[in-house]
Amino acid sequence: MYLIININMRKIRESLVILLAFMLSFGLYAQDSNKNVWNGKKAAVCLTYDDGLDIDLDNVVPMLDSLGFRGTFYIPGNSECLSKRLTEWKAIAVKGQELGNHTLFHACEGNRPGREWVKPDYDLTTYTLRRIVDEILLGNTLLSAIDGKEQRTFAYACGDNQVAGSVFMDQMKAKFVAARGVKPQMYNKIADIDIFNVGCYMLNGQTGDELIRMVKDAIESKSLIVLLFHGVGGGHNINVSMDAHRKLLVYLKQNEKDVWIAPFIDIMSYVKVYNKEK
Repeated sequence: MYLIININMRKIRESLVILLAFMLSFGLYAQDSNKNVWNGKKAAVCLTYDDGLDIDLDNVVPMLDSLGFRGTFYIPGNSECLSKRLTEWKAIAVKGQELGNHTLFHACEGNRPGREWVKPDYDLTTYTLRRIVDEILLGNTLLSAIDGKEQRTFAYACGDNQVAGSVFMDQMKAKFVAARGVKPQMYNKIADIDIFNVGCYMLNGQTGDELIRMVKDAIESKSLIVLLFHGVGGGHNINVSMDAHRKLLVYLKQNEKDVWIAPFIDIMSYVKVYNKEK
């Protein structure tokens, strides 16, 4: 009888320990979710612009500069604008705009619907793993020659991240701080971020009010939102108007006390340190 009671008491104590651990864990999680984890602010917003377009220099950078914001520009090595306006790209990097790697030739999988524009020579389905890795690392060398920086982030062209069934970033994580994908993920919780495939929201035709609503939702959910622009006021078939872009930036400026606005490399460097220390 004594043995049975003793065993039962031990089981009760073990159950209480598990319950207490769960309650403490839940309490810490709830406490953490109420913190302003984004560099002391409620949310973070990252403004990213793809493909190294003329409108980046003509439309986007002047608006960012006027409000003291820095964004991230993902530039393919074969960008015509990069070759023609190299001095201007160097100048914006000096001012703190991030130049990110967007592959050398913007190679994508050409066998997907709507990908008729992919040139056969730059169709990822015909690439070897060695070729895409070599091209991306050469892109790093090119960008370093422009901005003098060694640390870099990457954005998958078309969101494609595999060659011959292998995730090519696995071969070169040591060469990058982080990578942005195109998987539709409007709000990223700091503890859940996949540092080498960060979700974003690709914009096309949204109004200024719609963009502001996205940021408000990020503030309410205490999350990171990564916004992906192509055309701003033209320059690409995926486009938002100048007015919409301007309204968003003005709103961000008015709410800087609650929102951390920074380049992708800065935010991801912070996320890595934050999660490591947790």
